[in-house]
Amino acid sequence: MNIKHYLVWVGLLILTSCGHKKDKPAAVEGKVKKDVISFAPKVTGRILKIYVAEGQTVKKGDTLALLDVPEVSAKIAQAQGAVNAATAQEQMARKGATADQIKQLQAKYRGLQEQYAFARKSFDRATLMYNDSLMAPQAYDEVYAKLQGAKAQYDAVVAEMDDVKKGTRMEKVAMTAGQASQAKGVLQEANVAYSERYVIATNDMEIETISLNTGELATAGYALFNGYIPGTTWFRFTIPESRINAYKKEQPVNVEVIYNKEVLGGSIVYIKQLTRYADITTAYPDYQLQDAVYEIKVRPAETAKAGQILVNANVLLK
Repeated sequence: MNIKHYLVWVGLLILTSCGHKKDKPAAVEGKVKKDVISFAPKVTGRILKIYVAEGQTVKKGDTLALLDVPEVSAKIAQAQGAVNAATAQEQMARKGATADQIKQLQAKYRGLQEQYAFARKSFDRATLMYNDSLMAPQAYDEVYAKLQGAKAQYDAVVAEMDDVKKGTRMEKVAMTAGQASQAKGVLQEANVAYSERYVIATNDMEIETISLNTGELATAGYALFNGYIPGTTWFRFTIPESRINAYKKEQPVNVEVIYNKEVLGGSIVYIKQLTRYADITTAYPDYQLQDAVYEIKVRPAETAKAGQILVNANVLLK
């Protein structure tokens, strides 16, 4: 074999190997994910104590932190005073006048009754004298005015007696009952806000970060504890449109963890198209600009085993 034939043969080998290498599909890389959760206080307060630490797994109902909310304590005192006052008003409206009040009203009634009777007698006498021209018109008018004043006071006390006998109006009773109910609602709201000084876990959680330290101010709604829900590990891959035909929903697949070479079985939960600005987990994906990009979610078959894998670790889709 001369040198010319040898070079041709080597060139063919190189082209053949390059062609095989090009035809070999690139590995699909992805990331390990877990469902994220966070806990935030419902009221603003200064952190008195934190009962947990980063990396700790907490259960639903565990106390995570205690806040100092002095403003709520003041609102409770105000609301309690409003409840006491409104309750007393309601009881007074329902019971009506007391025995002492009735006695005072009866005495007032008798006194005004006597005054009216005396004013009537005085007017009758003055009328006789006026008819006999023994009284001046001015004096007669003064006696008549006194009679009308005594009658007005007597009519007023008679109306008061009728109200006492009939009892408090239903409208007034309903009004005072509504005021008492409103005051109790304000007190209940203040007590609920006071109970919220404890930050309670509403779900199991693997704590990743604690945003604030003891002594710092935690505002309502600010995520104080961030982490993951245990048992929710899954794998995320991004596949170009040119290669998506090889994968189907519920298809069994194997996933290899790069850092420890461990292989786990699983199945594809869903395949959905990503927007252009979405997070692409596969490094240097081989796709054309006009191709759509799809996300594949793989749920591991062994949840406990998958839970030991580090979050955001690189994995390969087999």
